[in-house]
Amino acid sequence: MILIRILIILSFALIQKTSDNPGKRIIYNEDFDQSFLDLDYWNYELGDGCPELCGWGNKEYQHYTKENVFVRDEKLVIKATKIGDQYFSGRITTKDKMEFQYGTVEVKAKLPIGLGVWPAIWMLGHDIDENIWPNCGEIDIMEYVGRMPGKIHTTLHTKDSYGVSKNTKISTINDVENGFHVYKMHWNESQIKFSIDDQEIYTFAPNEKTAEIWPFDKPFYLILNLAVGGYFGGFEVDDTIFPQEFIIDYIKVYKDINL
Repeated sequence: MILIRILIILSFALIQKTSDNPGKRIIYNEDFDQSFLDLDYWNYELGDGCPELCGWGNKEYQHYTKENVFVRDEKLVIKATKIGDQYFSGRITTKDKMEFQYGTVEVKAKLPIGLGVWPAIWMLGHDIDENIWPNCGEIDIMEYVGRMPGKIHTTLHTKDSYGVSKNTKISTINDVENGFHVYKMHWNESQIKFSIDDQEIYTFAPNEKTAEIWPFDKPFYLILNLAVGGYFGGFEVDDTIFPQEFIIDYIKVYKDINL
């Protein structure tokens, strides 16, 4: 596995710009054309977070399993189900396998719907084990909660904004539950910009860049998950909606040629 990681890192420097993104170099491009999740890049996070982080820190209801994450028809599916009185879903990360500093993340995805679902595309600082949250920093590219139809949440969590989520934007997208949409984050040394379907929705560019305000000058890793319930997802869940699927068509990570 160490050799694989080294080869991945070395390959970044060899990848050239593409016709789709002139002036960019792709460092990760996943169209899910294989029938399985590529574990050279991804990890499964399993269970309910216990004993260290029961309810994954938010009193969420779901247990994460491998079986609730799969590839179907060249798309990644994270499926939330209910069996008896237990909810199941999936969560995957690129921790220790694909971590990068600055660049653009682009994800084309279709949301689950219904009271209680909470899908997310987000990132955490690679040093989270030593520099615990929120000090490590968190970039929420897309969060949606079924209790707030038509709303997409974009948030930066830092020590400075802990508990108040002041670095956030709630965008109203009238058809966001219908079909696929492209969620994008562009990050450099001075700012982080977010867009949906190429419409810019929020920019975080603080003048002061202390560790408490701007912990974004180091590598981060990606996380995709579908939670059920919890502080943000809401403690009321409509059990008639299940199963629900968070479907990802593609994921791209690319950097400016000069970065």
